[in-house]
Amino acid sequence: MKFLLPFLVFITSFSWAQTGGENAFPLLNLGFSARAVGLGNDFISAKDQDVSLGVLNPSLLNEKMHTGAGFNHAILSGGINYGMAAYAHKLLGGVFAAHVRYLDYGKMLRTTIDGQVIGSFQPFEAVIGVGYGRQLNKSISVGANFNVITSSLENYGAFGLSLDLAGTYTNAKENLLVTALFKNAGVQVKKYTDTDRVPLPAELQMAISYKLEHAPFRFSLLAHHLNKWDITYNDPNLKPTKDPLTGDSIPVPTAGFGEKLFRHFTPQVEIIIADVVHLRTAFDYHRRQEMKLESRPGVAGFSFGLGLFFKRFSIDYGFSVYSRAGFNNMISLSTHLSKWKK
Repeated sequence: MKFLLPFLVFITSFSWAQTGGENAFPLLNLGFSARAVGLGNDFISAKDQDVSLGVLNPSLLNEKMHTGAGFNHAILSGGINYGMAAYAHKLLGGVFAAHVRYLDYGKMLRTTIDGQVIGSFQPFEAVIGVGYGRQLNKSISVGANFNVITSSLENYGAFGLSLDLAGTYTNAKENLLVTALFKNAGVQVKKYTDTDRVPLPAELQMAISYKLEHAPFRFSLLAHHLNKWDITYNDPNLKPTKDPLTGDSIPVPTAGFGEKLFRHFTPQVEIIIADVVHLRTAFDYHRRQEMKLESRPGVAGFSFGLGLFFKRFSIDYGFSVYSRAGFNNMISLSTHLSKWKK
Protein backbone atom coordinates (compact mmCIF):
# COMPACT_ATOMS: atom_id res chain seq x y z
CA MET A 1 0.00 0.00 0.00
CA LYS A 2 2.97 2.38 0.35
CA PHE A 3 2.94 3.22 -3.35
CA LEU A 4 -0.68 4.41 -3.31
CA LEU A 5 -0.20 7.62 -1.31
CA PRO A 6 2.43 9.29 -3.54
CA PHE A 7 0.56 7.99 -6.57
CA LEU A 8 -2.66 9.69 -5.48
CA VAL A 9 -0.96 12.91 -4.40
CA PHE A 10 0.75 13.22 -7.77
CA ILE A 11 -2.25 12.66 -10.00
CA THR A 12 -4.67 14.79 -7.98
CA SER A 13 -2.23 17.69 -8.17
CA PHE A 14 -2.51 17.77 -11.95
CA SER A 15 -6.09 16.68 -12.57
CA TRP A 16 -9.47 18.17 -13.21
CA ALA A 17 -12.90 16.73 -13.92
CA GLN A 18 -16.43 17.57 -14.94
CA THR A 19 -19.33 15.16 -14.87
CA GLY A 20 -20.64 16.03 -18.30
CA GLY A 21 -21.00 18.62 -21.02
CA GLU A 22 -17.59 20.28 -20.68
CA ASN A 23 -15.19 17.58 -21.89
CA ALA A 24 -13.99 16.15 -25.16
CA PHE A 25 -14.62 12.52 -26.09
CA PRO A 26 -17.38 11.69 -23.58
CA LEU A 27 -17.47 8.14 -24.99
CA LEU A 28 -14.55 7.43 -22.65
CA ASN A 29 -17.04 7.35 -19.76
CA LEU A 30 -19.36 4.74 -21.28
CA GLY A 31 -19.58 1.33 -19.62
CA PHE A 32 -17.85 -0.96 -22.12
CA SER A 33 -18.39 -4.21 -20.18
CA ALA A 34 -21.73 -5.89 -19.43
CA ARG A 35 -20.37 -6.85 -16.04
CA ALA A 36 -19.48 -3.24 -15.30
CA VAL A 37 -22.85 -1.98 -16.59
CA GLY A 38 -24.63 -4.38 -14.23
CA LEU A 39 -22.55 -3.00 -11.37
CA GLY A 40 -23.15 0.69 -11.91
CA ASN A 41 -21.13 1.36 -15.10
CA ASP A 42 -17.72 1.57 -13.37
CA PHE A 43 -16.52 -1.67 -11.78
CA ILE A 44 -12.77 -1.88 -11.16
CA SER A 45 -12.29 -4.09 -8.09
CA ALA A 46 -12.25 -7.79 -9.04
CA LYS A 47 -9.11 -9.60 -10.13
CA ASP A 48 -10.06 -12.71 -12.09
CA GLN A 49 -10.10 -13.99 -15.68
CA ASP A 50 -12.31 -11.20 -17.12
CA VAL A 51 -10.17 -9.44 -19.75
CA SER A 52 -12.70 -6.60 -20.10
CA LEU A 53 -12.02 -5.58 -16.48
CA GLY A 54 -8.32 -5.61 -17.32
CA VAL A 55 -9.00 -2.92 -19.92
CA LEU A 56 -11.06 -0.80 -17.52
CA ASN A 57 -8.38 -1.11 -14.83
CA PRO A 58 -4.99 -2.24 -16.22
CA SER A 59 -3.60 -3.12 -12.79
CA LEU A 60 -6.10 -6.02 -12.78
CA LEU A 61 -4.35 -7.66 -15.76
CA ASN A 62 -3.06 -11.05 -14.60
CA GLU A 63 -1.98 -14.46 -15.91
CA LYS A 64 -5.54 -15.84 -15.70
CA MET A 65 -6.38 -13.52 -18.62
CA HIS A 66 -3.73 -15.07 -20.92
CA THR A 67 -5.31 -15.68 -24.37
CA GLY A 68 -8.54 -14.20 -23.04
CA ALA A 69 -10.87 -12.42 -25.46
CA GLY A 70 -13.94 -10.35 -24.70
CA PHE A 71 -16.66 -8.98 -26.97
CA ASN A 72 -19.11 -6.42 -25.56
CA HIS A 73 -21.99 -4.73 -27.37
CA ALA A 74 -24.82 -2.40 -26.34
CA ILE A 75 -27.85 -1.20 -28.27
CA LEU A 76 -29.41 2.13 -27.37
CA SER A 77 -32.46 3.89 -28.73
CA GLY A 78 -32.28 5.72 -32.06
CA GLY A 79 -30.04 3.12 -33.68
CA ILE A 80 -27.02 3.96 -31.50
CA ASN A 81 -24.61 1.06 -30.93
CA TYR A 82 -21.41 0.88 -28.94
CA GLY A 83 -19.10 -1.77 -27.59
CA MET A 84 -15.59 -3.12 -27.16
CA ALA A 85 -13.41 -6.02 -28.31
CA ALA A 86 -10.36 -6.95 -26.22
CA TYR A 87 -7.60 -9.55 -26.11
CA ALA A 88 -4.91 -10.26 -23.49
CA HIS A 89 -1.61 -12.14 -23.74
CA LYS A 90 1.17 -12.92 -21.28
CA LEU A 91 4.44 -11.30 -22.36
CA LEU A 92 7.63 -9.73 -20.93
CA GLY A 93 6.91 -10.68 -17.34
CA GLY A 94 3.41 -9.22 -17.35
CA VAL A 95 0.20 -9.22 -19.36
CA PHE A 96 -0.55 -7.06 -22.40
CA ALA A 97 -4.09 -6.23 -23.49
CA ALA A 98 -5.17 -4.66 -26.77
CA HIS A 99 -8.67 -3.30 -27.27
CA VAL A 100 -10.95 -1.35 -29.58
CA ARG A 101 -13.88 0.66 -28.25
CA TYR A 102 -16.43 2.04 -30.71
CA LEU A 103 -19.52 4.23 -30.75
CA ASP A 104 -21.78 4.26 -33.82
CA TYR A 105 -24.46 6.96 -33.66
CA GLY A 106 -26.46 5.48 -36.53
CA LYS A 107 -27.67 7.18 -39.69
CA MET A 108 -28.64 10.86 -39.36
CA LEU A 109 -30.19 13.24 -41.86
CA ARG A 110 -28.26 16.21 -43.22
CA THR A 111 -30.59 19.19 -43.65
CA THR A 112 -30.48 22.84 -44.60
CA ILE A 113 -31.21 25.58 -42.08
CA ASP A 114 -34.88 25.49 -43.05
CA GLY A 115 -35.16 21.70 -42.60
CA GLN A 116 -34.81 20.52 -46.21
CA VAL A 117 -33.17 17.08 -46.36
CA ILE A 118 -30.05 17.13 -48.56
CA GLY A 119 -28.40 13.86 -47.54
CA SER A 120 -27.30 11.77 -44.59
CA PHE A 121 -24.24 11.04 -42.51
CA GLN A 122 -23.18 8.51 -39.86
CA PRO A 123 -21.13 9.84 -36.92
CA PHE A 124 -18.60 7.41 -35.49
CA GLU A 125 -16.05 7.46 -32.68
CA ALA A 126 -13.42 4.92 -31.64
CA VAL A 127 -10.71 4.31 -29.08
CA ILE A 128 -7.78 2.02 -29.89
CA GLY A 129 -5.66 1.13 -26.89
CA VAL A 130 -2.93 -1.09 -25.55
CA GLY A 131 -2.33 -1.82 -21.87
CA TYR A 132 0.22 -3.56 -19.70
CA GLY A 133 -0.15 -4.92 -16.18
CA ARG A 134 2.51 -6.43 -13.95
CA GLN A 135 2.54 -8.10 -10.55
CA LEU A 136 5.28 -6.44 -8.45
CA ASN A 137 4.94 -8.87 -5.56
CA LYS A 138 2.26 -11.17 -4.15
CA SER A 139 0.15 -8.21 -3.01
CA ILE A 140 0.75 -5.26 -5.33
CA SER A 141 0.18 -4.91 -9.07
CA VAL A 142 0.34 -1.89 -11.37
CA GLY A 143 -0.77 -1.17 -14.89
CA ALA A 144 -1.26 1.44 -17.59
CA ASN A 145 -3.25 1.95 -20.79
CA PHE A 146 -2.31 4.15 -23.73
CA ASN A 147 -5.25 5.13 -25.93
CA VAL A 148 -5.69 6.78 -29.31
CA ILE A 149 -9.08 8.47 -29.72
CA THR A 150 -10.72 9.47 -32.98
CA SER A 151 -14.06 11.16 -33.60
CA SER A 152 -15.90 11.88 -36.86
CA LEU A 153 -19.10 13.93 -36.57
CA GLU A 154 -20.41 14.85 -40.03
CA ASN A 155 -17.69 17.09 -41.58
CA TYR A 156 -15.98 17.66 -38.23
CA GLY A 157 -13.22 15.49 -36.88
CA ALA A 158 -11.10 15.34 -33.73
CA PHE A 159 -8.18 13.28 -32.48
CA GLY A 160 -6.80 12.73 -28.99
CA LEU A 161 -4.46 10.74 -26.78
CA SER A 162 -5.13 9.48 -23.26
CA LEU A 163 -3.46 7.51 -20.50
CA ASP A 164 -4.86 5.39 -17.66
CA LEU A 165 -2.72 4.61 -14.59
CA ALA A 166 -3.69 2.14 -11.88
CA GLY A 167 -2.44 0.27 -8.83
CA THR A 168 -4.02 -2.57 -6.88
CA TYR A 169 -3.41 -4.15 -3.48
CA THR A 170 -4.70 -7.70 -3.03
CA ASN A 171 -4.84 -9.73 0.17
CA ALA A 172 -5.88 -13.18 -1.03
CA LYS A 173 -6.00 -14.59 2.51
CA GLU A 174 -8.53 -11.95 3.58
CA ASN A 175 -10.39 -11.88 0.23
CA LEU A 176 -9.70 -8.14 0.14
CA LEU A 177 -8.84 -5.91 -2.81
CA VAL A 178 -8.12 -2.16 -2.84
CA THR A 179 -7.45 -0.30 -6.07
CA ALA A 180 -6.84 3.21 -7.38
CA LEU A 181 -7.35 4.30 -11.00
CA PHE A 182 -6.67 7.59 -12.71
CA LYS A 183 -8.24 7.43 -16.14
CA ASN A 184 -8.59 9.61 -19.23
CA ALA A 185 -5.57 11.80 -18.56
CA GLY A 186 -4.68 13.25 -21.94
CA VAL A 187 -5.11 15.91 -24.57
CA GLN A 188 -7.30 16.74 -27.55
CA VAL A 189 -4.58 16.90 -30.22
CA LYS A 190 -6.84 17.85 -33.14
CA LYS A 191 -9.95 19.99 -32.50
CA TYR A 192 -13.30 19.90 -34.27
CA THR A 193 -13.06 23.63 -35.01
CA ASP A 194 -10.70 26.54 -34.38
CA THR A 195 -11.99 26.98 -30.83
CA ASP A 196 -9.89 26.29 -27.75
CA ARG A 197 -8.98 22.72 -26.90
CA VAL A 198 -11.42 20.98 -24.57
CA PRO A 199 -10.07 18.87 -21.67
CA LEU A 200 -10.66 15.13 -21.53
CA PRO A 201 -12.87 13.72 -18.71
CA ALA A 202 -9.95 12.93 -16.41
CA GLU A 203 -11.12 11.17 -13.29
CA LEU A 204 -9.68 9.60 -10.14
CA GLN A 205 -11.43 6.52 -8.79
CA MET A 206 -10.78 4.24 -5.85
CA ALA A 207 -12.56 1.04 -4.89
CA ILE A 208 -12.51 -1.63 -2.22
CA SER A 209 -13.90 -5.14 -2.56
CA TYR A 210 -14.41 -7.89 0.00
CA LYS A 211 -15.56 -11.47 -0.65
CA LEU A 212 -17.15 -13.24 2.31
CA GLU A 213 -15.30 -16.48 3.04
CA HIS A 214 -18.32 -18.67 3.80
CA ALA A 215 -21.04 -16.90 1.83
CA PRO A 216 -21.45 -16.19 -1.90
CA PHE A 217 -21.26 -12.42 -1.62
CA ARG A 218 -18.68 -9.94 -2.89
CA PHE A 219 -19.29 -6.41 -1.59
CA SER A 220 -17.60 -3.49 -3.34
CA LEU A 221 -17.64 0.26 -2.85
CA LEU A 222 -16.57 2.56 -5.66
CA ALA A 223 -15.55 6.17 -5.00
CA HIS A 224 -15.58 8.21 -8.20
CA HIS A 225 -14.74 11.77 -9.31
CA LEU A 226 -12.38 12.11 -6.35
CA ASN A 227 -10.46 14.91 -8.09
CA LYS A 228 -13.54 17.18 -7.92
CA TRP A 229 -15.39 17.65 -4.64
CA ASP A 230 -18.64 19.23 -5.86
CA ILE A 231 -20.14 17.22 -8.73
CA THR A 232 -23.67 18.53 -8.26
CA TYR A 233 -25.30 20.63 -10.96
CA ASN A 234 -26.51 24.14 -10.21
CA ASP A 235 -28.90 25.54 -12.80
CA PRO A 236 -27.52 28.98 -13.81
CA ASN A 237 -31.02 30.09 -14.82
CA LEU A 238 -32.40 29.83 -11.30
CA LYS A 239 -32.72 33.14 -9.44
CA PRO A 240 -33.41 33.95 -5.79
CA THR A 241 -37.10 34.28 -4.95
CA LYS A 242 -39.03 36.26 -2.35
CA ASP A 243 -41.15 34.95 0.47
CA PRO A 244 -44.72 36.15 -0.33
CA LEU A 245 -45.47 36.73 3.37
CA THR A 246 -42.32 38.31 4.73
CA GLY A 247 -40.75 39.62 1.55
CA ASP A 248 -37.42 38.05 2.55
CA SER A 249 -35.14 36.88 -0.21
CA ILE A 250 -34.94 33.07 -0.57
CA PRO A 251 -31.59 32.04 -2.05
CA VAL A 252 -31.25 29.40 -4.74
CA PRO A 253 -30.98 26.01 -2.98
CA THR A 254 -27.58 24.34 -3.15
CA ALA A 255 -26.32 20.93 -2.10
CA GLY A 256 -25.06 20.48 1.44
CA PHE A 257 -22.05 18.51 2.67
CA GLY A 258 -23.87 15.18 2.90
CA GLU A 259 -25.33 15.46 -0.59
CA LYS A 260 -21.94 16.28 -2.09
CA LEU A 261 -20.31 13.40 -0.21
CA PHE A 262 -22.77 10.64 -1.07
CA ARG A 263 -22.70 11.52 -4.77
CA HIS A 264 -19.17 10.12 -4.93
CA PHE A 265 -20.04 6.56 -3.86
CA THR A 266 -21.54 3.56 -5.64
CA PRO A 267 -22.17 0.38 -3.59
CA GLN A 268 -21.94 -2.82 -5.63
CA VAL A 269 -22.85 -6.45 -4.84
CA GLU A 270 -22.10 -9.70 -6.65
CA ILE A 271 -23.75 -12.98 -5.63
CA ILE A 272 -21.51 -15.84 -6.76
CA ILE A 273 -23.39 -19.13 -6.99
CA ALA A 274 -20.98 -22.05 -7.30
CA ASP A 275 -18.79 -20.05 -9.73
CA VAL A 276 -21.40 -20.80 -12.40
CA VAL A 277 -23.97 -18.03 -11.97
CA HIS A 278 -23.28 -14.45 -10.89
CA LEU A 279 -26.07 -12.07 -9.90
CA ARG A 280 -25.18 -8.38 -9.70
CA THR A 281 -26.66 -5.10 -8.58
CA ALA A 282 -25.48 -1.58 -7.77
CA PHE A 283 -26.82 1.86 -6.93
CA ASP A 284 -25.33 5.07 -8.34
CA TYR A 285 -26.77 7.93 -6.30
CA HIS A 286 -25.15 10.60 -8.45
CA ARG A 287 -26.69 9.18 -11.63
CA ARG A 288 -30.08 8.99 -9.95
CA GLN A 289 -29.97 12.64 -8.93
CA GLU A 290 -28.76 13.77 -12.34
CA MET A 291 -31.14 11.78 -14.54
CA LYS A 292 -34.30 10.91 -12.62
CA LEU A 293 -37.68 12.34 -13.58
CA GLU A 294 -38.71 14.51 -10.65
CA SER A 295 -42.35 13.42 -10.75
CA ARG A 296 -41.59 9.70 -11.19
CA PRO A 297 -38.01 8.83 -10.12
CA GLY A 298 -38.67 5.07 -10.07
CA VAL A 299 -35.47 3.00 -9.89
CA ALA A 300 -33.24 5.52 -11.66
CA GLY A 301 -29.63 4.93 -10.70
CA PHE A 302 -30.02 1.19 -10.10
CA SER A 303 -28.38 -1.43 -12.27
CA PHE A 304 -28.62 -5.20 -12.48
CA GLY A 305 -26.60 -7.95 -14.10
CA LEU A 306 -26.30 -11.67 -14.74
CA GLY A 307 -23.28 -13.81 -15.55
CA LEU A 308 -23.42 -17.40 -16.82
CA PHE A 309 -20.21 -19.43 -16.90
CA PHE A 310 -19.71 -22.47 -19.11
CA LYS A 311 -16.74 -24.74 -19.78
CA ARG A 312 -15.23 -22.70 -22.61
CA PHE A 313 -16.97 -19.34 -22.47
CA SER A 314 -19.12 -17.04 -20.38
CA ILE A 315 -22.02 -14.73 -21.14
CA ASP A 316 -22.77 -11.54 -19.19
CA TYR A 317 -25.75 -9.23 -19.33
CA GLY A 318 -25.97 -5.77 -17.80
CA PHE A 319 -29.02 -3.53 -17.42
CA SER A 320 -28.66 0.04 -16.17
CA VAL A 321 -31.60 2.36 -15.46
CA TYR A 322 -31.02 6.03 -16.24
CA SER A 323 -34.63 7.09 -15.69
CA ARG A 324 -38.14 6.01 -16.68
CA ALA A 325 -37.30 7.54 -20.06
CA GLY A 326 -34.09 5.64 -20.73
CA PHE A 327 -31.96 2.61 -19.89
CA ASN A 328 -29.00 0.66 -21.21
CA ASN A 329 -28.68 -3.02 -22.16
CA MET A 330 -25.32 -4.63 -22.79
CA ILE A 331 -24.26 -8.21 -23.48
CA SER A 332 -20.75 -9.69 -23.36
CA LEU A 333 -19.18 -12.89 -24.59
CA SER A 334 -15.86 -13.93 -23.07
CA THR A 335 -13.58 -16.87 -23.72
CA HIS A 336 -9.98 -18.03 -23.69
CA LEU A 337 -8.64 -19.03 -27.09
CA SER A 338 -6.42 -21.67 -25.48
CA LYS A 339 -9.52 -23.54 -24.25
CA TRP A 340 -10.55 -24.25 -27.85
CA LYS A 341 -7.30 -26.00 -28.77
CA LYS A 342 -7.45 -29.78 -28.85
